[in-house]
Amino acid sequence: MLDIKFIRENPEAVKDNLDKKFMEDQHDLVDGLLARDEKYRKLLQEVERLRHDRNQVTQKISAMKKSGGDVTDLLAQAKEIPQKIKDIDVRVAELKSEMLDLQKKIPNMLHESVPLGKDDSENVELKKYGDPVIKDFEVKSHVELCESLGIADFDSSARVAGNGFFYLMGDLALLNQALLRFGMDFMMRKGYTFVEPPLMVRRAVIEGVVDMDFFEEMVYKIEGEDLYLIATSEHPLVGMFIDQTMDEKKLPIKLCGLSQCFRKEIGAHGIDEKGVFRTHQFNKVEQVVICKPDESYKYYDEMLNNSIELFKELGLPTRVFESCSGDLGDLKSKGADLEAWSPRKQEYFEVGSVSNLTDAQSRRLNIKADNGSERYFPHTLNNTALATSRTMVAILENYQNADGSVTIPEVLGPYMNNMDRIRPK
Repeated sequence: MLDIKFIRENPEAVKDNLDKKFMEDQHDLVDGLLARDEKYRKLLQEVERLRHDRNQVTQKISAMKKSGGDVTDLLAQAKEIPQKIKDIDVRVAELKSEMLDLQKKIPNMLHESVPLGKDDSENVELKKYGDPVIKDFEVKSHVELCESLGIADFDSSARVAGNGFFYLMGDLALLNQALLRFGMDFMMRKGYTFVEPPLMVRRAVIEGVVDMDFFEEMVYKIEGEDLYLIATSEHPLVGMFIDQTMDEKKLPIKLCGLSQCFRKEIGAHGIDEKGVFRTHQFNKVEQVVICKPDESYKYYDEMLNNSIELFKELGLPTRVFESCSGDLGDLKSKGADLEAWSPRKQEYFEVGSVSNLTDAQSRRLNIKADNGSERYFPHTLNNTALATSRTMVAILENYQNADGSVTIPEVLGPYMNNMDRIRPK
C-alpha cells in the first residue's frame, strides 16, 4: 500500500506504474483517491476551526458571566458547535475508509529492473543451474511411480477427503520429513530463526499481507469464527508484528517458518485429481525477512540464493524465472520463481517464489521501526525455501531409475536412516 503523501506528490508516477502493469483503465483509482484526500484535509481544517471557535465562545461566555452580560446567543452558538464537529467527524471517518480501500487497490511501485510484460507468458529466464536430466527410459509420472512403489495412497484419500489430498506411506512419508528437516537445518545454518507458527490467523492479518479480493477464493474460512487456515507461513510470520513498533537495532529479522499450508486452489489450474503436485494441503519451509528499506534488495538476492543453493545440494536442475510487470501481484515490487526440471515433461515447473513487498505489508499491518529519531515502515520479503510436495515430485522424476527404484539425494541420507534408494516392496 502506497503512502498517501507519495501518491499526492507523485500522481503521474503512480499512473505510469499502473500503465506498466497494463492497468491503464484504472487511473480513476488515483484521481478518486486524491479527490477524497482533498475533501478529507479540508474537513480536518474545518474541525480545527470549529474547535477554535468553541474555545473562543467558551471564553466569551465566561467573561460575559463575570461582567453580568447576556450569554443567551453565545450559549446557543456553543450548543451548535459540538454537533457540527460530530457530523464532520462522521464524514471524515467515511472518507478515511474510502481512501484506505482505494489505496489498497493501487499497486506497489515496481522496481526499475522489473521487465515489462502482460502475463506469465512474458516472464524472463535469468539463469539455469545444473544440467537437465535426460533419461534413456520412459519416465513414469510421480503418481504411477508412487503407486508402483507402494509409498502413497491416493484412492483412499479421495474416499476420505476428496481430490487434492493424499496419504504418504513408508519411505515417501520419510522423504517428506527428511526434506522438512533438511530445509530447516539449512535455513538455520544461514542465520534464520526457526519458527512453528499458528496454522490459523485472523482476517485482519490476511488483509494485511495479501490482496483479500484475490485471495478470498484460496483460503479456508473457519465457520463462525474470525479465523482462516494459513495458505503459507508467511502470513503468521509477518502478522506476528501487527501494530508493533520495533527497535531498529533488531533489524533484520530473519525467520524460517515450518508449517502445513491449506489452499482451495480454485481457478485456472484447478486441483490435481491424483498426486502431490497441486493439492489442498502440503508442507513448506518458508523464508521471511523484515529489514531496513535500504537493505531489502540485498536480502532479496540473499533469499533467492538460499533457494538456489538448497536445490543445488539436492542435486536438482533449476532455473530462475523473473516475473514481468503484469504477472506480479499488486503488493510486490519485484519477484521471481525458482523452477525445477521435469524429465517427464521436458520442461521446468515452479517450486518456489521470492518477493520483495517493500513497505506494502508493513503499512497495511501498521508495523514500524524506530531508529531513535524517527519511526518508519520497514520492508518485508518472503521466499519459499522448499515446499515438500513439489520437491518430492522433482526428486521422484530426476532420481528415478530404470528398474522403478528412486535414488535418495545424498544430503537426505542422514535424515532417512542412511537409505540410498527407495525400492519396490
